[in-house]
Amino acid sequence: MTETEGERKPARVVVADDQTVVREGIVMLLGLLPGVEVVGAAGDGEEAVRLVGELAPDVVLMDLRMPRCDGVEATRRIRSEFPGTQVVVLTTYADDESLFPALRAGARGYLTKDADGDEIVRAVHSVLSGDAGLSPSVQRRLLERLSQPEPEAEPAADEAPDGLTTRETEVLVLIAEGLNNQEIARRLHVSTATVKTHINNLFAKTGLKGRAQAVRYAYSKGLVRPPIG
Repeated sequence: MTETEGERKPARVVVADDQTVVREGIVMLLGLLPGVEVVGAAGDGEEAVRLVGELAPDVVLMDLRMPRCDGVEATRRIRSEFPGTQVVVLTTYADDESLFPALRAGARGYLTKDADGDEIVRAVHSVLSGDAGLSPSVQRRLLERLSQPEPEAEPAADEAPDGLTTRETEVLVLIAEGLNNQEIARRLHVSTATVKTHINNLFAKTGLKGRAQAVRYAYSKGLVRPPIG
């Protein structure tokens, strides 16, 4: 016999959003609806990861652009460290630069903040059932992207050296291209604090002492190609 809506156990949810009014509004909205139980709220990605470790929720409703640790990085960490918790992105942005990194990081759902409470609850239960919880606009964007011809791919880079993560390698390449921390943050859609964290981590792993050494290192490892001509 199939479990009915009324019999279904409420999904335990953590809400992560750096804007207090928005975060409290989402918590209040979900508190009025059946099928979900808000067990925690986080003001940034770092706190979201910590709460997942402490509370083991079923789902995190994740904003993307937050201080200290942005939503994409928090999603990546949660899916790696706590695979029993799913992530549904709830954000203002539906552009490719926000959507696809979030999905690649492991988000199973993606909603924009014009979604109503019923849509959020449906998305939460969809991801717990193994389906995707995507808004109609996001589904259309994915179909449009899939229907476009793929650009010619560049040769795959060797495995990142010295144990660097994918994001740390991206930051290193952008340093080698001459971008400052603010420019890197804008390019990757993360906070400058998150960029600084990645830089500190990659410097610690590689033993580099500054940006000049980082540029030489990136070229020596073949992460960046010298300009032609």
